[in-house]
Amino acid sequence: MTGEKNDCKATKVSMNFIAEHIKKVALKLDTGSVSALVDSIMGAKKIFLMGAGRSGLAAKAFAMRLMHMGFHVHVVGETTAPAVQPDDLVIAVSGSGETTSIASLGAISKKIGSKLATITSNKDSTLGNISDVVVIIPGGQTQLAPLGTVFEITALVFLDAVISELMVRTGASEAELKMQHAVFE
Repeated sequence: MTGEKNDCKATKVSMNFIAEHIKKVALKLDTGSVSALVDSIMGAKKIFLMGAGRSGLAAKAFAMRLMHMGFHVHVVGETTAPAVQPDDLVIAVSGSGETTSIASLGAISKKIGSKLATITSNKDSTLGNISDVVVIIPGGQTQLAPLGTVFEITALVFLDAVISELMVRTGASEAELKMQHAVFE
C-alpha cells in the first residue's frame, strides 16, 4: 500500500454497471419464456437444478427458495437427489449453454423424457437447442465484471424474481416460506 487513500472507485463503478445491466435485462425480458418457465415449475412433479461453478451456485440458491415454497426440488449431483423421471423438470443455468457436463446432463434428461428449461445468454447453444424452455439472460465480460459475473449475478436476481412471480401465482406469503426455512443456522 502506498499510504494514499483509496476511495474504492472501481468497486462503486462495477456495482453501478451491474445494477444498470440488471435493469436493462428486466426491461427487455421475454415474458413469454418466463411464463413458460413458471408454468413448467408449477406443473412439475419434481424439479432438478443444475449448473457449474458460480452458475451452479445461482441454481442452488434458486433450489433453496423453491424448497421454501414447498416444491419437491433437488440439486443434480447431490447424494440425496433421486432419479429424474419423465414428469419432472430439469432447470440448467449456464451462461454459455455449452458447459460440457451440464449440456451432457441436459441431453440425458431429455432422453429420459423430462422437460428441460435453460437459463442462458446463448439461445443457439447446445443447451438452448435441446431445451423446451429457454430464458435468455444477456451476459458479457468487462473489467468491471470479469468472466461470467454479469450473467451469474443477473441470473441470480432473475431467479429470485421468479420466486416472487410464483408467490403471486400461488398466493404464498413470506410467512409460509419462512416456515420452511432452515432452523439449524
